[in-house]
Amino acid sequence: MSLQKHIGRIVEIIYLDRYGRMTQRKVQVWSVKNGFVKAFCLKRQAPRLFAAKRILAVQPASSHAV
Repeated sequence: MSLQKHIGRIVEIIYLDRYGRMTQRKVQVWSVKNGFVKAFCLKRQAPRLFAAKRILAVQPASSHAV
């Protein structure tokens, strides 16, 4: 799965954490390099590093008008 095309965009990912738990996050992708995705997690309001091999699904984040 290529995440390169999502750099700079906000996407929703389904991720398998290091303990084998599935989690869903909304992140802004900063970079993809050496098997890792640097992103800003909107839930945690902090930068995060995700192992690309543990990202199970990616889709553009839905935007809802307020």
